[in-house]
Amino acid sequence: MAWNEPGGGNNKGPNDPWGGGDQGPPDLDEALKKLQEKLGGIFGGKSGSGGGGSGGPAFSAPLLGVLALVALVVWGLMGFYQIDEQERAVVLRFGKYHETVRPGLQWNPPLIDEVIKVNTTKVRAVSFREIMLTQDENIVEVNMSVQYVIDDPDKFVLKVRDPEVSLQHAAQSALRHVVGDTGMDLVLTEGRAKIAADVQSRLQDYLNLYETGIRVSKVNVDDSKPPAQVQAAFDDVIKAREDEERVKNEAQAYANGIVPEARGAAQRQIEEANAYKEQVIANAQGEADRFSKLLAEYRKAPEVTRERLYLDAIQGVYGNTSKVMVDVEGGNNMMYLPLDKLAEQSQSRAMRSPTLDSNTLREITNMVTEQLRRDAASSGSTTRRGGR
Repeated sequence: MAWNEPGGGNNKGPNDPWGGGDQGPPDLDEALKKLQEKLGGIFGGKSGSGGGGSGGPAFSAPLLGVLALVALVVWGLMGFYQIDEQERAVVLRFGKYHETVRPGLQWNPPLIDEVIKVNTTKVRAVSFREIMLTQDENIVEVNMSVQYVIDDPDKFVLKVRDPEVSLQHAAQSALRHVVGDTGMDLVLTEGRAKIAADVQSRLQDYLNLYETGIRVSKVNVDDSKPPAQVQAAFDDVIKAREDEERVKNEAQAYANGIVPEARGAAQRQIEEANAYKEQVIANAQGEADRFSKLLAEYRKAPEVTRERLYLDAIQGVYGNTSKVMVDVEGGNNMMYLPLDKLAEQSQSRAMRSPTLDSNTLREITNMVTEQLRRDAASSGSTTRRGGR
């Protein structure tokens, strides 16, 4: 039966923990006194004087040993922890640096040692935007990002209170120093890579001096631009600079096209002059050799050689003449040879027949000349006979 079930004149059951049969709220002092008596009995003490001198319940010594052993086992199990491959752990014993733990299963006494895990391979990044003056006293706005890793976990945890805040302050200081020594044109155009390299070098020197344990892996100047109030004027300046570069490139391209052509034309004229020189020399040497050989042949057969020279000369002269008048010796007839028509006929025949070489043409010429001489001789003999 519950202590608060109805029954009796005081509306309290026999199990009322507060005791007493009077009406009203429970006595807190009495409740605390009873609780103290129970706790004293658990730990082997005696109950208070209000308990009639009777002792509380007490645990035996073996039970206390078992409880102590269980507490020790639980305390020891709480000291095991795992360090991943990309992590290092800084161990503080009573708040003082004790050791740096490498990856693997580790144990440290709990409530005595404090273990702080640090990821040494994760690449962290911080970005910020600054407005500053350049060397030529112009205002620019620079957006920069810094990528870094924790290189020394001991210094990162112990040497600086907030290493990442120190990193931001050092990066801003390095950026202002580098931009302050650089002109505005380089900051806005092709000088960003050099600015980033200089900032990275200076920032790493600052961090090493502060002993933050941070190693900067990359610094990027994401954007650099003038303030919004003068952006339009800067755009005009940049456009004019681009037009200047474009005109320079066009002029250079034109020069690159004209100069090689002029050099080529000059070289071609030199080569043509050299070729003409070689041709004239070769022709002169050929004519001299031909004359020497012709002289030797003339000495052997003067009449034949003389006749051959005459025919070659006549052929050279008639070759440039469209009409030829032939006066036969001993006769009154004048022969007319239309060489232009004959040349056209010979060209048409040459298109239908194989080309004649110079030797064949010379033989044909000789045959025609002999035939003309025979005809002239026969006509002369007939004339003399008629005169008789």
